[in-house]
Amino acid sequence: MNIEETKTKAKKVFKKTLWILFITALLCGVTYYFYRTYTLSEGSRTGMLFKISRKGKLFKTYEGQIQLAGAAMMNKQSIWEFSVVNASTYTELQNLEGKNIRLHYKEVVDAFPWQGETNYLVYDVDEVK
Repeated sequence: MNIEETKTKAKKVFKKTLWILFITALLCGVTYYFYRTYTLSEGSRTGMLFKISRKGKLFKTYEGQIQLAGAAMMNKQSIWEFSVVNASTYTELQNLEGKNIRLHYKEVVDAFPWQGETNYLVYDVDEVK
């Protein structure tokens, strides 16, 4: 076995190792993405919207709070915090501030930073009359 054969073998092993590492990293990334976006529950909550804002340092997200229906006094247990998925729902919520609403949401395992601060992602809103 001469030096050229050894170099060729080393290059093949190196390329094979790089491909294995690349495929492993890709599979880990895809698995991690699906883990974080996995929906734990879907539902709706009803209450009075008293706060809606766009905030964040690096990622500007839409965040809000409602006082849940049936709660006589506003305390920590009666306030529900949520994140809004899109700008159109956010605009709709701005128009409904101070009114009774029903929010339709998905709870994910762990929201990405650009999705919001909470794991409750609101995608639709209805006014309750």
